[in-house]
Amino acid sequence: MLAQAGLGSRREMEELILAGKVLVNGEVATIGTRVNPDDVVKVGRRQIRFKLSAKLPRVIIYHKPEGEIVSRDDPEGRASVFEKLPAIRSGKWLAIGRLDYNTCGLLIFTTSGELANRLAHPRFEVEREYAVRVMGELSEAQMHEMTKGVELTDGEAHFEIIETQGGNGRNHWYRVIVREGRNRLVRRMFEHMGLQVSRLMRVRFGIVNLPPHLKRSQHLELTEAQTRRVLEWLATGTSAVAAADAAQAEAAATAAPTRRPRGDDKPPSRRGPGGANRRGPASAKPTSGARRKPPTGGRRTPK
Repeated sequence: MLAQAGLGSRREMEELILAGKVLVNGEVATIGTRVNPDDVVKVGRRQIRFKLSAKLPRVIIYHKPEGEIVSRDDPEGRASVFEKLPAIRSGKWLAIGRLDYNTCGLLIFTTSGELANRLAHPRFEVEREYAVRVMGELSEAQMHEMTKGVELTDGEAHFEIIETQGGNGRNHWYRVIVREGRNRLVRRMFEHMGLQVSRLMRVRFGIVNLPPHLKRSQHLELTEAQTRRVLEWLATGTSAVAAADAAQAEAAATAAPTRRPRGDDKPPSRRGPGGANRRGPASAKPTSGARRKPPTGGRRTPK
């Protein structure tokens, strides 16, 4: 419940409990202690008020550009993705997974530590899909080897799927899907084959897609219906590919047409599983983090 209240990740809350810093009605809590609406819960000197209701967590999609870090503190003073997110009155935004400094694309933030843990923890093996541009071209044998498994410095790794997406000149694009979030995994897989990744973009995480109309440094908040869809998918364990197909088919009926810039700097297309054009889980008007004013408490309503 502490994680659900947005006080931090599930692991951070477990560490606080084990350290004896959480009290329930004046007694030191243990992991698994049940809390009722009338109980007094304190974390350190701070009293926590739980809203024991069916209120859904907030979920935000952010299009991360290259040149930002996924951290609140950086000794080098680099730009942080958290500077672009809307302010919230209580709790904090939790990043679901990370992207390195030179990787762009889909980042998901939530106020729920439980949701963040369920999507990002390695044991749940949630799919991550990337568009990858490299200098050079893989052979069919190399692509087959990458799906079977290659040995990296921190153990064996493999792609669930790797597909060629064409290219111009020496640059070639590939679509890859992995089920883990090891540091620089996709880049290291291509480096193992002797190819350097020149652009890496995450386009899907589970059933949440990066909408083509969402520009870099912009974010949008999922509606309650979209958030419920994500929670239901996690509860049922539905195939991400099948669920994404259904979600994008529904979104395509309402999403506005998007003109994509052409050129070698862009992936050939952002296509969802099965080849359908990906519209993303939401058709709400995106918001630029750089021009965002502090919210007044209301949710953004899709147009």
